[in-house]
Amino acid sequence: MSTGGMSLSKEFFTLLKEIGESKSKQEEDRIIIREIQRLKQKMETPSSSIPGGAPQQNSLLSNKKRAKEFLVRLLYVEMLGHDASFGYIKAVEMAASASLFHKRTGYLVCAACLPPDHEFRFMLVNQMQRDLQSVNVLECSGGLLAACELITSDMVPAVKTEVSKLLSHESATIRKKAILTLHRFHQLAPDDVTEEEMQEHLRKMLCDKDPAVMGSSLNAIYAMSLMNPLPFKDLVPSLVSILKQICEHRLPSEYDYHRVPAPWMQLQLIRILRVLGKADVKASSGMYEIVHEAMKKADNGINAGYAIAYECVKTIVTIYPNPALLDAAAEAISRFIDSRSHNLKYLGVTGLAMIVETHPQYAAQHQLAVMDCLEDTDETLQRKTLDLLYRMTNPVNVEFITEKLVAFLSGTTDLFLKRVLTTRVCTIAERFAPNNVWYIRTITQLFEVSGDMVQQEVAQNLMSLIAEGTGDSEEEDMLLRQNAVEIYVTILRDKPLGKLPKILLETMAWCLGEYAYLSAVQSLDETMRQLCDFAKSHKSKFALTTRRMLVAAIMKLVAQAGNCPAHAAAVIDDYTRSRDFELQQRCLEFQSILTNCPQLLPQIMPVDASAEDLEVDQNLSFLDGFVQQSLANGARPYTAMDFDDDEDDYEGGNGVTKTAFKMTPYEKPQAPALARMAMSGMGSNIRSTEASAALPPGAVRGGSHMASQATVPPNGGLALNTHNVANVWGKGGLKAQPSPQPSPTAAAPSASAPAPGGLGAWEDRSRNVGAGFGGVASAYGGSGSSAYGAPAAQLPVVKTAEQLEKERQAAALFGGIIPGAPPPVSAPTAPPPPPKSAPVPAPPVPASAPSAASDVDLLDMGFWGDSSTGTRAAASAPAPDFDAVVTQTSEALSSTAIVETVSDDENDGYEPVQDDVVPTSTKPPLEPGPAPVVDDDPFASAGLLGSVQESTLPSFSLSSSSRFEYNGVALAPLPITTAQFGAKWGTCAATSPISVTSTKVSSLDAFMDTCACLGAHKIEAIAATNEGICAGMLGASSLVLIHGKVIVSGAGSAKIDATVKGTDAALCGSLAMYLQTQLR
Repeated sequence: MSTGGMSLSKEFFTLLKEIGESKSKQEEDRIIIREIQRLKQKMETPSSSIPGGAPQQNSLLSNKKRAKEFLVRLLYVEMLGHDASFGYIKAVEMAASASLFHKRTGYLVCAACLPPDHEFRFMLVNQMQRDLQSVNVLECSGGLLAACELITSDMVPAVKTEVSKLLSHESATIRKKAILTLHRFHQLAPDDVTEEEMQEHLRKMLCDKDPAVMGSSLNAIYAMSLMNPLPFKDLVPSLVSILKQICEHRLPSEYDYHRVPAPWMQLQLIRILRVLGKADVKASSGMYEIVHEAMKKADNGINAGYAIAYECVKTIVTIYPNPALLDAAAEAISRFIDSRSHNLKYLGVTGLAMIVETHPQYAAQHQLAVMDCLEDTDETLQRKTLDLLYRMTNPVNVEFITEKLVAFLSGTTDLFLKRVLTTRVCTIAERFAPNNVWYIRTITQLFEVSGDMVQQEVAQNLMSLIAEGTGDSEEEDMLLRQNAVEIYVTILRDKPLGKLPKILLETMAWCLGEYAYLSAVQSLDETMRQLCDFAKSHKSKFALTTRRMLVAAIMKLVAQAGNCPAHAAAVIDDYTRSRDFELQQRCLEFQSILTNCPQLLPQIMPVDASAEDLEVDQNLSFLDGFVQQSLANGARPYTAMDFDDDEDDYEGGNGVTKTAFKMTPYEKPQAPALARMAMSGMGSNIRSTEASAALPPGAVRGGSHMASQATVPPNGGLALNTHNVANVWGKGGLKAQPSPQPSPTAAAPSASAPAPGGLGAWEDRSRNVGAGFGGVASAYGGSGSSAYGAPAAQLPVVKTAEQLEKERQAAALFGGIIPGAPPPVSAPTAPPPPPKSAPVPAPPVPASAPSAASDVDLLDMGFWGDSSTGTRAAASAPAPDFDAVVTQTSEALSSTAIVETVSDDENDGYEPVQDDVVPTSTKPPLEPGPAPVVDDDPFASAGLLGSVQESTLPSFSLSSSSRFEYNGVALAPLPITTAQFGAKWGTCAATSPISVTSTKVSSLDAFMDTCACLGAHKIEAIAATNEGICAGMLGASSLVLIHGKVIVSGAGSAKIDATVKGTDAALCGSLAMYLQTQLR
């Protein structure tokens, strides 16, 4: 029987055909059940004889080919969701076969089918030990593969020794698989294969003479460095050296992929460097040059090169920032975005979203490209562009970005994406709202689009904002409430209420029940009638909480109107028979009040009293008349029980004093130190502390400084494989063909690089015809200009009306990012005045302010403003006006814009702060020079580097200045007096306290000098109490105040308690951490 040359039995061929032609899951299950019965019969059939013929043996025992097919059919049964445990024993038997073909089949079925806790796994340990000790390379390789899949944490000690011995096997394939197997054992049982042992093995494999073994060790190094990068910090020079040799084509040509030298090794090396260089200035400075060189050589118009360039961009954004590298990354991103390929556009938008978080100025040149991606038909590209918009949101462009996000929300059907975008719209609306009316309108629109995907706390915050207002003036608060009422009256009148989500209905019912009398477009009676009609017609569709809110709103409107119309009475009477006991009780009580004491209704449901605190009479004085009347009628007076203070200790029956159970409650938890932004701060400059706090230079989150520790590398006696490769990859480096010295202006291409176009440097991009996806001159689809040279002359282009409209939208989108661009001005429209007949509640009388404390303290606000105490000598010159000082400082610093961006992951990324910011228009030349010898490089000690050592580029040098900078803006001194400092101290909501023991700063004068080095102005130092205060300004509106107290502990050390306050929480947190680093 012919089965297409696949050597399948007729039963197996029929099984595959029936499974492929099955029309339903039920038919497929019937086929598999019949197959299970046939397989069980094959296992249970003993040796038999056919009448009239010779005896035959069981095919599974006599024919290994049929046994292999049996296991494959068993695997089909498992894959389709049925139990095939009856045949596991045959797989274990097949794993012990002498035939390598059948042995691997048995291992495959055992790895795919056996659960981790199955007892048959222990039966395979002895067989794997024999395979690992075999002299046959194929059996040893199969044992290593099986060990990775079948060994559990309990079995690791049994095979660990054999696998460790294979690290020195003569075959490179065995060594490569052994290091990966050992890393798997370390993941399963870190106590048996320790981290120190793995590090030793990895350092040895990194110096292996075969590049394949070296490449396999990179995977384990990357996985372990993600968990703990500190032990691998000293490998940065070695990794840089390996990457440089790969870029120069020193590996055999068999590792090339479409003329790209070992792209997968390059990708893994760049990822490791990104992990090791994060938050480490020293490690980052050692990799600047090679990352730039790898990105430049990857520009060859091939997908593998694009992948390397993208990894280089991610590394540049993650490690300690360098202006020249950031410019190169921005140019690579521009080539991605300008390409006609959607895949490259996606990479460009993703890279732009990463770089815009810390360097938003690079997004300004891609305005129209981002708008094109936003309007593209590719939904994946559109989603990534929306993520970019979210990250680049600021107070200037928040209205445009929110409009785009809500419009996309209304058209998408992806529930997961809808939930993510809903959360993001809530976040940026709360953080960057230009005014409260816009916030109410936006959140209401979000309620209508997203419905119950909006968190309930968002609705609670919205109602609190309407009820409490901003607190600035009662007129503004009433105008805000009137705008909210008009929004919800329009919804009540024009929208089909039966289709509105629950959260919007409840918010609308509460707002109209409290403030419907403020509406100027609809009377209170009409609003009440609409709510009653809606409550009666859609009674069965409401949730329980929605019915309660609607009935409560109708009751409040009845109290405000002073009478109960028939439609309202009908709704109340209808709900007195509700199944909800709470709602039923409310309606019965309301009917009782209307019948017996309607005059008390305004007191029970007062107007505009939702935000007022209830006064509770703890003495129950309203019952005094009832008590006196009862006593006069002869009732017995109440006698209070006498509580003995010593009742906790009582004496038992045997005279032994016992202690009663303690009922003392736990202490109240301490309030957090950082102030939280209230709803009244919508549109202000106060931000959340952890949202975009940038860390000081050289520090990581948590305040710990990650320093590079140099360790002695292993003895480099090993060399890389030079077999069949003449003078290319070897101990002596490039002997016969020494690499040419790069010129001061541009690095020369490698001698072994292929000649065709597309592998040239970025400077020769204009000659690369037809390379890449997006055009004639650029592999990325960009223009014909060079990467570092001047752009080609452009002819004037006549813009159409559609282009002008797109440019207008781009200007609204990138508002606040382009320095000097005026923000779009939107004129607020005031609603019509409220009707004169509507009762307007009088504003509450403000309580008298408490008197200032009399204790003398440096931070006492009353003390700074009191000149009668005589403890401070007044300045001879009059104190400058604080507003004037701020105005002068703002004018001096107004040339640089501070743009706060929103991060997707609030706590998972490090946001570096530049020590010395180089203007983006200045591109330092890349001039490599002679490099000093690196002592801690295992490759140098092994003699494997050859002539690859080169010095760090001069343009990548780091500044040692200690002046504090935030978003590229330096802190400027603010010359104010002590009294002005005290007056502003209480107005700063953001607070960041620090406490550090320092041997560097051991006196008050040293502390004041340190603050001055940061850029703050020294206001006053009090030697009697060892306290000092300083002030500074950052940008045009960010105020920073510093108070410190130095406690000298002797032996040249001191404890410093400092507090940084300001108007920007993120700025205060960053400055506090940077000050802590400087004090240490």
